[in-house]
Amino acid sequence: MALPLALSGQDLIGQARTGTGKTYAFGIAMLQSIGKPRKNRKKPRGLVVVPTRELATQVSEDLVTAAGKLGSRVLTVYGGRAYEPQIEALKAGVDVIVGTPGRLLDLVKQKHLDLAQINSLVLDEADRMLDLGFLPDIERIFKLIPAERQTMLFSATMPGEIVALSRKYLNRPTHVRAEHDAGEGEATPQVRQLVWRVHRMDKIEIVARLLQAEGRGLTMVFCETKRACDMVAEQLDTRGFAVAAVHGDLGQGQREQALRAFRNGKIDVLVATDVAARGIDIDDVTHVVNYDCPTDDKTYVHRIGRTGRAGRTGIAVTFAEWEELTRWKLINNALGLEFAEPVETYSTSPHFYAELSIPEGTKGVLPHANRSRAGLAAEQLEDLGETGRSRVRGRRREEERPARTPRQRRRTRGGRVTDAADAVVETVEIVEGESMDRRRRPRRAEEPAAVTTREEIEASPAEEAAPARRVRARRVAAPEPVAEVPAEHEEFEPDDHDDEPSFLRTPPPVRREPERIIPASPFSVIFQSPDLATDDDDIAPSAASERQAQRRNNRQQQRGRRRAG
Repeated sequence: MALPLALSGQDLIGQARTGTGKTYAFGIAMLQSIGKPRKNRKKPRGLVVVPTRELATQVSEDLVTAAGKLGSRVLTVYGGRAYEPQIEALKAGVDVIVGTPGRLLDLVKQKHLDLAQINSLVLDEADRMLDLGFLPDIERIFKLIPAERQTMLFSATMPGEIVALSRKYLNRPTHVRAEHDAGEGEATPQVRQLVWRVHRMDKIEIVARLLQAEGRGLTMVFCETKRACDMVAEQLDTRGFAVAAVHGDLGQGQREQALRAFRNGKIDVLVATDVAARGIDIDDVTHVVNYDCPTDDKTYVHRIGRTGRAGRTGIAVTFAEWEELTRWKLINNALGLEFAEPVETYSTSPHFYAELSIPEGTKGVLPHANRSRAGLAAEQLEDLGETGRSRVRGRRREEERPARTPRQRRRTRGGRVTDAADAVVETVEIVEGESMDRRRRPRRAEEPAAVTTREEIEASPAEEAAPARRVRARRVAAPEPVAEVPAEHEEFEPDDHDDEPSFLRTPPPVRREPERIIPASPFSVIFQSPDLATDDDDIAPSAASERQAQRRNNRQQQRGRRRAG
């Protein structure tokens, strides 16, 4: 119904269920109006704006398939990839550009992209594009393209407020709705919907047993937050399932790696946020699990629309906790469903096994005999030249540093060794993985080492070859001068230096810990101030008594003056 209107060049608003082929509805009309590519035509004629990177890749692939023998040049631009390949493709010439608003505006700002010859504009998932987050960027894009153009908006859900806002940018649009009379946001009838009231601590166990149902194919699990995605993916991975996560904190290469592995069947469980809830078309998705209750009815429709596409059937299971029942009732009333009071369900409930055809005795861990998927590691991670900070799945790997051998350092002054009494030799032990600023103090020997004389130091060639370096070492105190002893009282030969006297040896420092004062009882008196008062001491007068005495003295002085006068 929308294709003849699009081919005639009219502005239109297309609304249909997910999986009904909306991409070809506007793609064929756009490619037909552009025609075959020309060598002298470098600037694009068609522009498709999408909200997510995954949807941009999918729409681009569909347009390349629809182009067929036309050979139209389609370019995909979005954030997370390197700028250079996209800039080179723009210089070579393109016919249709599919991209996200942020990267499109960046290329326009850098003067690599010119939108002055756009004659066909499409906003896919228009309700999200015209939302508060994307509306300023969309208005800037509308100002960059010519006023004489064809504008088409397509989405599965189109609230009345969004329709009124979209009429500002369209010229006498025609609203085409491929829906039943039951409701605007009615879900796909091929999808069997189940809504259960569950406990938060039992969710992961229910999902693990649900994934062992008979006839289950690929499964998508939707979470509300990125942290919840990582937690669910990690829990399922430890239970033996081939799983991967997709959310905004991952790099673009990791997100595309997970989607490729999911499409190729190397993994069968994809845990994602709402970034993968719109437009993602993957075959053989049999189950969709809403691990967290959706925020509104539009999100619920797009989530469960990942299954039951193009005439297939699927199962959508939604978990609603006790505190989420009010939110779910709003979704239930808006869509006209029959789950106003979800059934209380646990991982051991009999109806849970019966409705999903789960074998009796199934536990929350996948048996080793059924672990036949290759896993995410079997899919190659493509280097996309990602911009921004690098992201790593799981924990960061610590850089291995080579082990360093202990070195001997000697204090010098002006490049020369100091006196024998001040010479200090320090052995620094550098622990592997520690920085140079954090050094361990050398252990003290049981017996003190004798101080090396200056002659011995100068005679050592290895010590002379060592470079003079200043270190922050502990200075050893020089020994005190000793009075000369007469020869007749000496017990050893004065010329014998084999055994040095003990008083020349540096005694090892003794570390004494301060004495701890531990009271016998926590209520005992540790200090009591002495009482310096005696019985002969007068009581200190108060402020009131001092004022009265002062007044009395003033009166006496005045009487004395009067008598004298």
